[in-house]
Amino acid sequence: MKVCMLAYTYYERDNRVRRYAETLVRRGDAVDVISLKWGDQRDHDRINGVRVFRIQSREVNEKRKVSYFYRIMKFLVKSAVYLSREHLREPYDLIHVHSVPDFEVFAALIPKLKGAKVILDIHDLVPELYCSKFGKDHSSLVYEILALLERYSASFADHVIASNHIWYERLLDRSVTENNSTVILNYPDSSVFYRRTNHRDGGKPIMIYPGTLNWHQGLDVAIKSFGKIREKVPEAEFHIYGDGPSKPALANLIRELNLEGRVLLNGTQPLDKMAEIMSRADIGIVPKRNNSFGGEAFSTKILEFMSLGIPVIVSRTKIDNYYFNDYVVKFFRPEDEMDLAEKIVALIKDRQERERLVVNASRFLEDYAWENKQHLYLDLVDRLVKGRPLARDRKKYN
Repeated sequence: MKVCMLAYTYYERDNRVRRYAETLVRRGDAVDVISLKWGDQRDHDRINGVRVFRIQSREVNEKRKVSYFYRIMKFLVKSAVYLSREHLREPYDLIHVHSVPDFEVFAALIPKLKGAKVILDIHDLVPELYCSKFGKDHSSLVYEILALLERYSASFADHVIASNHIWYERLLDRSVTENNSTVILNYPDSSVFYRRTNHRDGGKPIMIYPGTLNWHQGLDVAIKSFGKIREKVPEAEFHIYGDGPSKPALANLIRELNLEGRVLLNGTQPLDKMAEIMSRADIGIVPKRNNSFGGEAFSTKILEFMSLGIPVIVSRTKIDNYYFNDYVVKFFRPEDEMDLAEKIVALIKDRQERERLVVNASRFLEDYAWENKQHLYLDLVDRLVKGRPLARDRKKYN
């Protein structure tokens, strides 16, 4: 089978795209990925058997709607041309399109007309993401237009994948049916995220956050809470890895609170290297806001921390309360910097509690291992392309 993935993302940094692509390659399929590039990366590359075509550069710093949509539309046009040319040269059996944006699926028009099957994989809901990013509410005209585009995009695809069960219910209400949609969580790849034997033991406590730097991620809350614990754990450090529009504001906040040297802003790293860095931390921090987007966006980094054997402090958002409990993570009240500060100090000082969370999380992960869930994706691909029956994940979540 020959598959092409379209993704307005950096392939090396995106666990979800990489995991699908490399899983298909391991079973013998040919996979191309059309994606973004950063820095001086080559336009063409081969990574673990996957051919990667980087057709557009992007710096994740959009604060204005015009620049944000211009870059997305530019990628839509360029990827449509590139994909159509490659498909006419040597046809693909399947086009797997990763959203954001969901309307990127229309780049697969020519291959679909020529018989290729199309999957739309909705990582994030575009209407909710737009409202969060640009401060709009759900009654705005743009929200309604984006919701309409979501319906058209879903109708164009042969099948839609939702990235969590809460968003799946939202999509069922407005854009998909049970027959043409599936939930597949962003499970961590165990070939990348696994317990290391060289875990740092002792020394100054290291907290870590890896991911995009957007307002809904709540990094300002985490930084403020870190300022409140400087007297109780003066040796502790908070390492932030990532890029995004909030980075300048976070840097200013660190200076205002005199936290230079204790809160460190670092750039994004490739997935494999990021896993190594995360494995050497003592505690993971996931401080999301509980708004209409952040509160419902599933944070894969929680499962990644668990896979690495790192205890994690998590904002009790709607989505995280859906999948997790106090048995496997340490919750704090969303946007409550004092509560987060108290949880950080308590976990730093209680080694037994850290070990309890790690042991419980390792058991919890038995139901969230990609090697036990990859059949959901492979069966879907085979049903679409070869007409085989579709397997479904019957697991019920609390």
